[in-house]
Amino acid sequence: MKKKSFIFLAGHKGLVGSSMLNLLKSKGYNNIITVDKKTLDLRDYKQVKRFFKKKKIDYLVMAAARAGGIIANSTNQKDFFLENVEIQNSLLQLALEKKIKRTIYLGTSCIYPKFAKNPISESSLLTGELEKTNQCYAIAKISGIKLSEALFHDYKLDIICLMPTNVYGINDNFDKVNGHVIPAMISKFLGAKKKKKKEIRLLGTGKPVREFIHSSDLANAIFTCLKSSQKKIKKLFKNKLPIINVGSGERLTILKLSRIIAKELKYNGNIVFDKNFPDGTYKKNLNSEKILKLGWKPKIKLSTGISEVIKYKNN
Repeated sequence: MKKKSFIFLAGHKGLVGSSMLNLLKSKGYNNIITVDKKTLDLRDYKQVKRFFKKKKIDYLVMAAARAGGIIANSTNQKDFFLENVEIQNSLLQLALEKKIKRTIYLGTSCIYPKFAKNPISESSLLTGELEKTNQCYAIAKISGIKLSEALFHDYKLDIICLMPTNVYGINDNFDKVNGHVIPAMISKFLGAKKKKKKEIRLLGTGKPVREFIHSSDLANAIFTCLKSSQKKIKKLFKNKLPIINVGSGERLTILKLSRIIAKELKYNGNIVFDKNFPDGTYKKNLNSEKILKLGWKPKIKLSTGISEVIKYKNN
């Protein structure tokens, strides 16, 4: 990938996309194609095809998606399914139409079975039932992997599928209900502190074990995959579609996470977990050996990342 290469970054305003945009700019890539969703509806392939008819694309990063936390997923299943399938189908058809040199498909660790053996390897895909609270999102992402697999084998299209663990960062959705666990929790603690509440109620039991990755670390993983030679990829995956987990290696319970955030915010009230709300998958940690073999490793520790996000939210 040369500095003059044309890179279409879909979803450039989102959590992962904005981190990727900053990284590419910092490394001197100037031909980055971005388009606002008000200008182009990525769910509509006819629109997408017309928009890019006379535009050159060398590389594609698929960071556009409908995403959210456990409540958003379980209460908007139809939208999470349809929107993600439609976006993926459009972008993968575009990759085929334009004969793009390399496409990075971004999935999620939710694709793996609820009771998969931890740390979860890529081979666990489709070996068991999914977690019900986010199964529509997961199935949509699995369908994208399978379409990528068809394009990879039938049309020799260069696609790499990345499956990140729970992503967090400064440009996140801090909605208390629909946000992912870290930003939603930060917002709840900030609200409780502002109102001087002596108790804060969080969802679930606090017992599930999770792994989190900063969006800047994930952006670096995407960049590593964009830059990796075909020879290196082929050696690692033989003739199979590259599906690569991206985790931080840091694992902790939701209870411990809440205590880290409370300490950072100097909140001294009681933390109470509401067991009437679902926990989701009990344990979800990834085996990230393959991405490590490509020369990537995480740099941002969870405590450092959370501190950064809180400062961003407070400013």
